[in-house]
Amino acid sequence: MPETSLKPVMILFLDRFADWETPLISGIGGDFYGLRVRHVTPGGGTVRSMGGLTVTGLEDAVPREDEVIVLCGGESWTGEAPPDLAEMLRAAHGRGQTVAGICAGTLALGRAGLLDGRDHTSNGLDFLRHWLPGYDAADHYRDLPHAVADGGIITAPGTAPVTFAAEVLRAAGLPQDRLDEFLAIASAEVRC
Repeated sequence: MPETSLKPVMILFLDRFADWETPLISGIGGDFYGLRVRHVTPGGGTVRSMGGLTVTGLEDAVPREDEVIVLCGGESWTGEAPPDLAEMLRAAHGRGQTVAGICAGTLALGRAGLLDGRDHTSNGLDFLRHWLPGYDAADHYRDLPHAVADGGIITAPGTAPVTFAAEVLRAAGLPQDRLDEFLAIASAEVRC
């Protein structure tokens, strides 16, 4: 039964995005719970995933309304010229929008200063220190295998797409009983 009052979600892809990190949000979230999801890329256009999936016709990455903003990880975040989304992310968070990053998508949050003073995780503390010169939020780094949410910021290592999706769904307004249902569906094979 779809939820009618969920906040919409904007999932941002870069070229060479990690195609396994966000499909639970759009797939189960959209099909089971009626979550409105749109996929975007800076400047609009076409991107290709690390797994070879080509996605065409993407809109420009401009947040709307009260969308939850999701940054999918991938190789371009660690490339020579990752996009500078700092102003957009800070402005959206300042308006009260939740901003979420998984895997290397957490680097954009760090570059925007959104990890400062908030509990967060990523692909490891050394990963953040390597890719974020001047990173000084180590006191708030949590070396956990699951997503962490604090102050409207959601972070996760690339190995945690289930708990990342759950935190994004929570931020979109999915009630706890439906979150429990989602976690049961998405992690059922682990209990085999």
